[in-house]
Amino acid sequence: MRKIGYANATSLLKVLSLMVATVAWGSSALAEGSSLPYGGGGPFAPFDAIISQYNQTGELFRIEGHCQSSCTMFLAIRNVCVDPNATLLFHAALLRRNRNQPPNPSANNHMLNAYNASLRDFLTANHYVDTFAFHAISGREIIHRFGYRECPKK
Repeated sequence: MRKIGYANATSLLKVLSLMVATVAWGSSALAEGSSLPYGGGGPFAPFDAIISQYNQTGELFRIEGHCQSSCTMFLAIRNVCVDPNATLLFHAALLRRNRNQPPNPSANNHMLNAYNASLRDFLTANHYVDTFAFHAISGREIIHRFGYRECPKK
């Protein structure tokens, strides 16, 4: 039996749980969703599937808490709202196979296309997607400066 390290096992469990959730959602009606289980980001495919599913159903999706990397792509959901207390962290798209190379333009464009024009322009003008360093933007700023909707109180 081959042993895998803790980081690889954690990543694998995260991807598998996203895939299970995506399959389960595809077979039943969605309830209001939240970014909380996905805050650490990850590979595009599970996030793209969740975005597509929510855009098909029109269900509300809340961006809450800590949301970094691919999690920020949930801004592409048509019926998304942002909690003012959320923190979204942006950086250049990082593909594991390209870890020691410069940012991948195609992957960056994939992420940038998830954002509205105002946020996309800000991220590129301020070089947030030129490096793998995290750049935080508060939920309040995402709402007031970039025009995303504030989440209703629970």
